[in-house]
Amino acid sequence: MSRIVYLNGEFIPEHDAKVSVFDRALLFSDALYEVTSIIDGKLIDFDNHMKRLDRSMTELDYPKLLDHKEIRDFHKALIEKNNLNEGIIYLQVSRGVAERDFNFPDKKTELTVTAFTQKKDLVNNKAATHGISVMTMDDLRWHRCDIKTVQLLYPSFAKAKAVKEGFDDTWMIRNGYVTEGTSNNAWIIKGSVIFTRPADNLILKGITRETVAECAKDLGYKINFKSFTVTDAQNADEAFITSATTFVTPVIKINDNKISKGEPGKFTKALRERYIQKAREIAI
Repeated sequence: MSRIVYLNGEFIPEHDAKVSVFDRALLFSDALYEVTSIIDGKLIDFDNHMKRLDRSMTELDYPKLLDHKEIRDFHKALIEKNNLNEGIIYLQVSRGVAERDFNFPDKKTELTVTAFTQKKDLVNNKAATHGISVMTMDDLRWHRCDIKTVQLLYPSFAKAKAVKEGFDDTWMIRNGYVTEGTSNNAWIIKGSVIFTRPADNLILKGITRETVAECAKDLGYKINFKSFTVTDAQNADEAFITSATTFVTPVIKINDNKISKGEPGKFTKALRERYIQKAREIAI
């Protein structure tokens, strides 16, 4: 059975869904996106994803914001139409179809709104059991990483290079400090303190990151929003990543150095369990 996708107010079989070659998403990467996790057929942290979408659209001077209720309704419909119990919904909003011109088009240009589902094993992810390895690379992205745009070529390049060299992901480095992974936020634990980079224009402020910080405090840990180096990470007691699709996933190796014993740490496991519990509590 063909997957059903959403395109500008219609539910269409995926092979029939078409977007113009003049869409600014294609020509300029002038588009934004959000990924919402689905557990037990329910949306996780939906409202916060919508708040971040509003912020991204405002930062890039989009002509209007989208109605959150309409988005929630077609997300729910996609879950039902595709019989999705666990996975994600990818939502993309572009500035729309216009003649190719670097200047933004007329404010009357209609936005292009698309969404589709992907089935993923989120809760029982093998990476969470075994841990992942990361390599490091210079962070050569633009300076507005806080806006969730679709211009992801460099992170894609960094991910592909990591896999080619036998790693699972890349942590990017700017001025000696870890910024983030290719599609996730980076964390380390030292004693009873968890460190992660403060939210600035050089990282995406993850929705999962915010909930995980709350869960860590529930478990008695202090959060220090402070940048850390690769050496700090390699000497940490534990390290992990967070994102909408990985939740809390342990990092057990950075470049050629194992983290502690080279296996998922006790606290990271507890934090993942607490996050999944909380995610189910807040799901809609």
